[in-house]
Amino acid sequence: MSGTDPTSPTGGAQASTLPELDVARVKRWCAARVPERVRHEMRVECEVAPRHLTIVERRAPYDEQQFGPEWTSFPIARLRYTKTRGTWSLYWRDRHMRFHAYDEQFAFAPSPDVEALLAEVDRDPTSIFWG
Repeated sequence: MSGTDPTSPTGGAQASTLPELDVARVKRWCAARVPERVRHEMRVECEVAPRHLTIVERRAPYDEQQFGPEWTSFPIARLRYTKTRGTWSLYWRDRHMRFHAYDEQFAFAPSPDVEALLAEVDRDPTSIFWG
């Protein structure tokens, strides 16, 4: 699949404003978060939008008979790209599913290196991303 399918919810013509290499880095980082042996139960994935990426945790349905076959999706962090500056900014999600700038709360500056943001999500010094 080429990733240019406009009907795809996670990739398509809309995603062309984001640096493709950075999008690939984030997707690779997400895939590496969960061992292959448990991916039938949970995954970490990247949802692509025109100006941001959202890292989400997906879980298999607890009871498919009662709740249906759809996996649940829980946003973990958002990475927003500012094209004019060529920088990525990190956002955290509150209990109401609203995103807030991480740099304002934790003195973490926007960076041209998306891997710096991923390292901060991995490090999670205040347990704001992974709990």
